[in-house]
Amino acid sequence: TASRRTKTVVAGLTGITPDYLYQIERGQKVPAVAVLAQLADVLGVSVGQLLGENPGQEPQRVKTNAGEAIYRALTNPVPPATDGVLDVSELQNRVLDAWQMWQTSSRRYSQLTTRLPGLIADVESATRNEADTWRVVHGCASDLYGLLRTVTKRIGRIDLSLLAADRAVRCAEAADDPLRLAAAHWNMAQVLLADGTPEGAEVVAIHAAEQLKPPMADGDVQAMAVYGALTLLAAVAAARNGDAWTARDRVRQAAPLAERTGECNAYWTAFGPTNVAMYAVSVEVESGEAVEGLRLAERIDHDRSPSIERRVAFLIDQAKGYQQRRDFATALTVLHAAEHEAPEDMQYRPAAHTVLRTVVQRGRRHVAAEASRLALRIGLPL
Repeated sequence: TASRRTKTVVAGLTGITPDYLYQIERGQKVPAVAVLAQLADVLGVSVGQLLGENPGQEPQRVKTNAGEAIYRALTNPVPPATDGVLDVSELQNRVLDAWQMWQTSSRRYSQLTTRLPGLIADVESATRNEADTWRVVHGCASDLYGLLRTVTKRIGRIDLSLLAADRAVRCAEAADDPLRLAAAHWNMAQVLLADGTPEGAEVVAIHAAEQLKPPMADGDVQAMAVYGALTLLAAVAAARNGDAWTARDRVRQAAPLAERTGECNAYWTAFGPTNVAMYAVSVEVESGEAVEGLRLAERIDHDRSPSIERRVAFLIDQAKGYQQRRDFATALTVLHAAEHEAPEDMQYRPAAHTVLRTVVQRGRRHVAAEASRLALRIGLPL
């Protein structure tokens, strides 16, 4: 049986070296998805069992008051939150303000989630009633649903995130806006990645990027930025599919575009040289190459990114890298930096929780104790 095979045989059947298998067992390397799937097949177990999950246990949807309020606003027809005729310019400004708050405030969850249900109601009402400004209103709606995609993802409601991403695409189509439509597909690919379907995310991102080549040829900088953002997302998808070479190549393709656009936030994608450098780190960490990822991270001034979302994600990638190297003390230091940057993010990000739990379980006594205090502070059960 598979369980009686030697490690050398298991490694050979999986297509990896015995030393690499040993490093996986010791937690020193994180295998690519393709390697993980092949290893599970050789051992005759599910990937979930290999990862130590409880067989048959379904992932639980996280229920929060904010999530339930957004769910009701998205699924139940309600009167607009604003009395009288809606001013389209004012509506655009409210969506703009909401996006700016999400990307810049360290308290964005508590500040924003209470405002979103009313904003959803007003935007939905406008899409039904504003015939004279149909395209503008639907563009505004697409922007709002793009914001809802990331908010609902962060509060643990992937179901709502997928719904919001789909509406963003539909509204961008109604607005007849190619760039906004590409950005909406960027949002859709983000959800697919979060939902564990990198193959689908890669297809969506690459197809959307192809549609931007004509405006790019005309020198449209925003088209270049959105194309670059889609290319970076496709790079992470490739890494999660076990194709690190394609992932690295896509990051290299995005780099000259970033030099042309500079630090750009077209349709809230935060594309630019800093984001390209951050994604290079993500690709190495996703591929289990922590040493290279951390080497690249040392060169990056993450404060240059216009998005707190990306800055925190970058710090968590570094923490993952140190975890892969079993440097749990430094991983904890980086998590403290992420908490300082955005305290609420540490409460909501599953990736941060995974690293923190590992530090508690495997760190030396004083490190584990400090990690436990951080977990208690952010309300993470251990």
